[in-house]
Amino acid sequence: MLDPNGEQVGKVRDVVIQNRSGRRSPKVKGLVVELFAHRRIFFPMERVHSVDANQVIVSGLVNTRRFESREREMLVAAELFDRTVHREGANGAETIFDIAIQRTRSREWSLAEVALREASRRPFQRAHVTIVDWSEVPDFIEAPAPRDADQQVMRLSELKPADVARELHDMDPLLRASVVQAMDDDRLAEALEELPEDEQVDVIAAMDTERAADVLGEMDPDDAADLIAELEPTLAETLLQRMEPEDAQDVRALLTYDASTAGGLMNPEPVVLGVDATVADALAQVRQEEVTPAMAALAFICRSPLDTPTGPYLGAVHIQRLLREPPSVPVVELIDPNIAPLTPQSNVAQVSRYFATYDLVCAPVVNAERRLLGAVTVDDVLDHILPSDWRGVQLDRLEVEVTDG
Repeated sequence: MLDPNGEQVGKVRDVVIQNRSGRRSPKVKGLVVELFAHRRIFFPMERVHSVDANQVIVSGLVNTRRFESREREMLVAAELFDRTVHREGANGAETIFDIAIQRTRSREWSLAEVALREASRRPFQRAHVTIVDWSEVPDFIEAPAPRDADQQVMRLSELKPADVARELHDMDPLLRASVVQAMDDDRLAEALEELPEDEQVDVIAAMDTERAADVLGEMDPDDAADLIAELEPTLAETLLQRMEPEDAQDVRALLTYDASTAGGLMNPEPVVLGVDATVADALAQVRQEEVTPAMAALAFICRSPLDTPTGPYLGAVHIQRLLREPPSVPVVELIDPNIAPLTPQSNVAQVSRYFATYDLVCAPVVNAERRLLGAVTVDDVLDHILPSDWRGVQLDRLEVEVTDG
């Protein structure tokens, strides 16, 4: 395995694959690479640029943690080669001799073909090799015994929400239903926010309405609104009626805006401070666990009431400025006059240019009456401008960068 400069990183020793539901071809998750210290590591396929008979070209990030196979993962060379299989229409048993992998349109790698040879050949006798599509060998990967849902939930509790979403995405549907049922509402809500919208709909639609309403209430209002907008209208209204009134009110307000405008993208729960707040007050709010890093980048100063839509909007303060000032300084003295607010009708293109122009990760959304309605963060915008399958390309292991030497 070589880096972009042609320097050898290590030797490829195996390929990691994983079963998927819906008769989809098994996914190639990565390579097992042996470093020069005889340490075997995992290298994700997302960082593989090309593969040929003699070398694999990679770039970016390498995991230096010792490789350990996860549930539903299998090693091609160690576990599949020489396995006996029984293919419909074949004259007797066959063994797996080799496999072929290919890159799909979504830039994932998956299993493509399997090379089989007769299992009944005599020692040193040349056997006939047959190459078939992976789907013609239904039993070449044994279905793993699913773990108890509670055990799965315990395992997922150690992962980040994006990684939990990826695990749910690749899970057998029956097992996923059991795991979803066993997960805490807040943990499931975090994972749902990271899933593609069609899979969010599948999960929510399969729940009883009370549980679904509770999970939606735990989601960020903008993400909950995006999901509810994709549901069948009768179900959507039922869930809104079952949600806590305050949560439902925020979601209904967001649904009045087009999803591709600042009004549809915004979160109606930004960090809002009154005119008498100090730096100490502001820092106490932005350090709250539920405030995301992007949302914590700006604190917004408004007159009463402080719940959105607020009283008259006065301006915004950068967290970096707050960190440089004494705790007793009034925040109104630190307002940045260069931060112009967005309107709820600003479209995604305008919002994107706004972030690029002002070098911000968070922006206020203010109506014609100068009342703060919410805030848009850069990740909200990226969700709408990235390709629809971007969530499928995520690393799930500890990584360090491969330098150019």
